[in-house]
Order: sequence, then C-alpha cells, then structure tokens
Amino acid sequence: MRVGVFGATGQVGAVTRAILAERGFPVEEMRYFASSRSAGRTLSWKNDEITVEDVATADFAGLDVALTSIGAAASKEYAERVAAAGAVVIDNSSAWRMDPRVPLVVAGVNDHAIADRPKGIIANPNCTTMVAMSALKVLDREAGLRRMVVSTYQCVSGAGGAGVDELAEQVAKLGDQASALAFDGSLARDLPAKVFPVPMAFNIAPIAGQLVDDETNEEHKFRNESRKILELPDLKVAVTCVRVGVFTGHSLSINAEFARPVTAERARELIAAAPGVELADIPTPHMAAGADPCYVGRVRADSSGENGIAFFVSGDNLRKGAALNGVEIAELLV
Repeated sequence: MRVGVFGATGQVGAVTRAILAERGFPVEEMRYFASSRSAGRTLSWKNDEITVEDVATADFAGLDVALTSIGAAASKEYAERVAAAGAVVIDNSSAWRMDPRVPLVVAGVNDHAIADRPKGIIANPNCTTMVAMSALKVLDREAGLRRMVVSTYQCVSGAGGAGVDELAEQVAKLGDQASALAFDGSLARDLPAKVFPVPMAFNIAPIAGQLVDDETNEEHKFRNESRKILELPDLKVAVTCVRVGVFTGHSLSINAEFARPVTAERARELIAAAPGVELADIPTPHMAAGADPCYVGRVRADSSGENGIAFFVSGDNLRKGAALNGVEIAELLV
C-alpha cells in the first residue's frame, strides 16, 4: 500500500506513524503531509527519513490510503481532493462523521460499513464515543439497547497538545503548594487557563467542548455518533461531558437500559469477548494510556430502570480513540 499520513507532525499523527510500524502495515511507499509551518521537516519511517510535504501544494496522486488528522476545517478543504486523486481517506476529524454518504466506523463494531463509501472517505468517531462502542455493541446484539445515561471523564489531551502543555504548566507552577489546594482553592486563581474554562490541575470542569445550545458539541457528538455507529437512530441518550485533570485517557460511566433482560454475569461474558476490550477490576486512565484495549469494569445490574446494566470504561483517546482505529480500518481495507 502507498500510504499518506496527514497531520504527521501532530499528536495523533505521531501515534499513527508508530502504530503503522508496530503492526507491520504493508507499506510500499510512505508520504507525510502537514501544514506549511511543518513542511520541509524530516520524520523517520523505519530506516528512511521522509520529508514532510505541504498539504496545500502537494500532489496527492499515487496514494492508496490516506490517514488524515488535520482538523475539521482542513479536512473539509482537502479530504475530497485526496479521495478524487485515488486514495481512500480515513479521516479523524469531525468534518465527515454525520455525512450520510460517509461511513462512521469502529473496527470490530460495524466493519461492514466501510464497503459503502461513495465519497471515498471513511470517518473515525470522536475519541470519547470510540471508547464505549465495542462494549455497547455486544450488549445491544444480546439484549437490544434502548437508552443510556452517560457521564464522561475526558482528559486534557483530547483538546490537543495545547491542553497537555497548559496542565503541565499549571502543575509545575503549583509545585510544593499543590497539596495546599485541599484547604485553599484560591491558590489556583492565578494559574494560566486559556485552553479550558478553569485551571485543570487537580480539578474537573463539568463542561467539555463548546456550548451549542444547552449542551456542548462533545455531548452532541457522543449522542449522534453512537446512534450512527450502533445503527440505532432512535436510541435515547442523556450525556454529560466532563473535563478532568488527567493527561491521557478518556473514561465513561454508563447506565444502559435494554429491551430484554441481561444479567451482570452475562454482560461480563459478552464484554470480555468483545473485540478490543479487556475486563479490569478497576479500569483507569493510567491503565489505558499507551495500551490498545479499552478496559471495562464495575459491571453490575442497574435496578433503577428496566433491564439495566451499569459499567465503567477507560481508553487511550490518542491511541484507540484516534490513531489505532484509523490503522485498523486501513487493515480492513487491505
């Protein structure tokens, strides 16, 4: 395969390059693309050094597959042009996810959807949505998912490298005073906070993303993308997206209601056998960071509704939540 990694110098691009090498993806020719700011740099691919091309001026001819992590605006500008030049585009932005002519795919959940791609584009879901899909799919197949109430715990790297840098700067600035926050929250007032609405060091914000109406775009993404991936257009979803002072790893607390009874024991059996999932007594972002599986635990009956199951899941938002799923989709194409 002749492969192009778009956004090769970014967070997700770096993880994509590493995963392609780790998994032995059949690359005959590798090309890297980025904005003009990064064009001209060299990045390694196995034993070679590849010069990063400027996406604005590059010739896209000759590519078989393009893994794009260049943001929604740039994807809207370039993805169709890359596809028209002959590549299948696997896009990690929000630009195409809800386009009815673009399949939204989680590998191992709805693989069949990649076959119908009239625009030559396959969309990667939001990294928060991704973490929950495999477990929910096997439960839906067994018992018929009808409704879910979800609270997310989204790490700062979900907002890009700037989010990571801001949290690191806040932690460093607090230094030895960090433990004093337990008694005096005013110590955090002067911490730099531009990426997030509040300082995230040792803190949470009950809002992730930007407000669209009474909800944030992150909450809209989770609801709409879940319906499309699980092929349940009428699925009832209540979701609150929360930002937490964690560098890597998104977590979700899920209370799901089904059409048919399912026991906690059976739910654990199904989840344990789901692709890309491992059961864990105490799933955490630390456990998930740098790992391929999504970790599910606290699986139990939810007696507050009819046929309810509750569980907690953690996954690496940069790896499975973005780069790994893109590579797995490319593997399906092969």
